[in-house]
Amino acid sequence: MKKIIAILLFSVSSHLFCQQILPEEQRARVVDEILKERFDVLLPELMDKSNIDMWILISREYNEDPVLRTMLPSTWLNARRRTILLFYRDKSKNTIEKLAVARYDVGKNISSSWDKEKEPDQWKRLVQLIEERNPKKIGLNFSKDHNIADGLDKTDYDEFLQNLPKKYAKRIVSAEQLAVRWIETRTKREMIIYDQLVSITHDIIEEAFSEEVITPGITTTSEVEWWMRQKVTDMGLETWFHPTVDVQRKNEELVGHLYSFSGRPDQMVILPGDLLHCDFGITYLRLNTDCQELAYVLKPEEQEAPLFLREGLKDGNRVQDYLTKNMIAGRTGNEILKIALTQAREAGLRPAIYTHPLGSYGHSAGTTIGMWDSQNGVMKDDGENYPLNPNTVYAIELNTTITIPEWNRDIRIMLEEAGFYGPEGFRYVNGRQTELLLIPRATEHLGN
Repeated sequence: MKKIIAILLFSVSSHLFCQQILPEEQRARVVDEILKERFDVLLPELMDKSNIDMWILISREYNEDPVLRTMLPSTWLNARRRTILLFYRDKSKNTIEKLAVARYDVGKNISSSWDKEKEPDQWKRLVQLIEERNPKKIGLNFSKDHNIADGLDKTDYDEFLQNLPKKYAKRIVSAEQLAVRWIETRTKREMIIYDQLVSITHDIIEEAFSEEVITPGITTTSEVEWWMRQKVTDMGLETWFHPTVDVQRKNEELVGHLYSFSGRPDQMVILPGDLLHCDFGITYLRLNTDCQELAYVLKPEEQEAPLFLREGLKDGNRVQDYLTKNMIAGRTGNEILKIALTQAREAGLRPAIYTHPLGSYGHSAGTTIGMWDSQNGVMKDDGENYPLNPNTVYAIELNTTITIPEWNRDIRIMLEEAGFYGPEGFRYVNGRQTELLLIPRATEHLGN
């Protein structure tokens, strides 16, 4: 009877998944409404802070600047031919112009300003628009430190300079700060939606790490990975990376960090007593999640996970706390990393922190707080000096190594949760894992 109830609960959960996901037309409406708010409210503020009054983005079809891609309307899946966007901010008049040097309007937010019949040359028309506005600074998307802000390709850059009058060429600056802030900054409405995305992500993991998907002794890690991938597809969503599931168990050596990303054995059969770990994320409404959680496969005589694993999860939560309490506006990722690692080590923990920005992209632009292979800080070309800004989202990704005498080995407690840093400080977007998921869930039927 209890088994039937459990199955019904999972069926209801699956039904709720479907209810949460909008049909394509409604998704498009939400995407375009959010984009309009970002253009009308957020963009002027970011241009003022970056001290750039004209921002020009240039892309060709199928070779889009990653920033420009986030500006396309819901019905544009790619740029068309050569698409040039021009944003002009007149702070004295408190206006923002959103123009496209393209044959068509770019959705409802960006108006076409090129009539090819009047001016056949697209570059000449762009120069006319520049001369009419006479900007003080022209921001272009080139950057050594931030890959997402480096979307202007060499061909378009060279042609732009060949056509631009010399007096304006001297006003060209890198728009990297503006580009990164555009990518990393979330609006209030986006954060309301983000809560739902993370909830969906947690729900999928919870179902994947359950008796509804896993039969110990039969199910393999690869089968769980593909179940997660298929679940996302069936829900009408996307993953931005292939899910991974790995196992830590008694009397096996702890392998390097790369094991979690590459080189894991395929089709590893899941057994009672295993500690399972997954890495999983979804894409929905142009936002991305990234989550790692843990589950324990109960042995026949067990009704809860061993104490040493439960305590290990608490140690992982402690490392999270050392990191998030040191996330303070203005600090660079390297500064946050150094302080958090020092405090965690002084508390007797063996941490590794590799937290990254999350949002418009899975590995997004912004403050990088360590990398799994750079625990002394990231280098300059990885955004070393970029500060933590408010209204930004991060994948709080880290681990701590613990020794388990009962298993005669070390293991890693690997965790990742979406966190929001706002004007009032840090919070998890939709909570964090503080208890191990159990397989199976319903243990009341087990004998004493």
